[in-house]
Amino acid sequence: MKKLLRAALVAATLAAALNPPALANPMQSPGTGAAAPSSAQVDRTRFTDTVVGTGPDVILIPGLASPRAVWDRTVEQLQGRYRLHLVQVRGFGDDPGANASGPVLEPFVEDVADYIREAGLKRPAVIGHSMGGLTAAMIAARYPDLLGRVLIEDSLPFIGLIFSPMATVDAVRPQADALLKAALAAGPRAQDPADPTLATMSATEAGRRQVMAWSATADHRVTAQAFHDVLLTDIRPDLGRITTQVTVLYPYDSVVGPVDYVDALYANAYAGLNRVSLKRIDASRHFIMLDQPERFAAAVDSFLLGYGE
Repeated sequence: MKKLLRAALVAATLAAALNPPALANPMQSPGTGAAAPSSAQVDRTRFTDTVVGTGPDVILIPGLASPRAVWDRTVEQLQGRYRLHLVQVRGFGDDPGANASGPVLEPFVEDVADYIREAGLKRPAVIGHSMGGLTAAMIAARYPDLLGRVLIEDSLPFIGLIFSPMATVDAVRPQADALLKAALAAGPRAQDPADPTLATMSATEAGRRQVMAWSATADHRVTAQAFHDVLLTDIRPDLGRITTQVTVLYPYDSVVGPVDYVDALYANAYAGLNRVSLKRIDASRHFIMLDQPERFAAAVDSFLLGYGE
C-alpha cells in the first residue's frame, strides 16, 4: 500500500506539471502576480525577478511549472514590511530562454546565488515551494554564509524517498531518463482535470484548477527537464553544511497516506540538518498556501519574526 502511495505522489507531480489542460475561467490570470505599481523587473539568464515593496529582503521561489503568481497572497501579506524578490524560472509562465534545452536546476541554483551576491543582498530570507524549496536548501548548503534563514514548503532533499526509504539516485536514474525522453517526444499535451492523480496537488477543486491553470502556461520542455533534474538530485549528504535556521512546512491529508508514514518521511529526510523545525499542516496537500492560506500566512509570519531587526 505504501509503495502505491509513494508512486502516486510522484506520478501526480509529473502529471500535473507535464500534462496541463486548457482551462476556462481560472481563479485568476496565471503569472500576473500581485506586484505593486512601484515594482521593478530584473532579467537573469535562468529566471526573472519582480521586486516589490521595501524593507529587509525576502526571496520567494515557486515550484515546478509554477509562476510567481503562486505567491500573490503572500505578497499582499508582506509587501508593506519587506522587499520581496518574486523569482520565476524562465519557461514557467514566460519565454524559456536558456532553459529551453539542457539542465535547468543546477544553472538556476547558481544564477540565484549569483544574483544574491551581485544585487548586494545581505543574508536574505528565502521562502521556496517544492523545487523552490530544494533550490533554497542547495544554496544554503553550498554557500553557508549567503542566506539568513530558509522556509521550505513541501520539498524533500531527495524526492526518490517517496519511492522507497532506500532509494538512490542510481536506482531512480533509468525511470527519470525514460520519463524525460517520453515527455519531450510527446510534446505539449492536454490532460483531464478529473484525473485522480491530480488530487495530491490541492485539497479543493478550485485549488486544483488554479494549479493546472498555472501549469498550462509552462513550457513542457523546461518542466520535463527540471523534473528530471529534481529526480536525480540528492542533497542529504550536504545537509550538515547548512548553518542557517531552516523551517520545513509539510502537508498532511489522508489522500497521501497514514500520518505516521508522512511524519517519518520528512523527519528521516531532514535528519542530517542540525537547525531544522518541522511543522505539519493538516488538511492540506502539496500547495499548502492554497489549501490553508491562513495557517500558511501565520507560519510565514512566525518564520520572519525578528528578521531584519
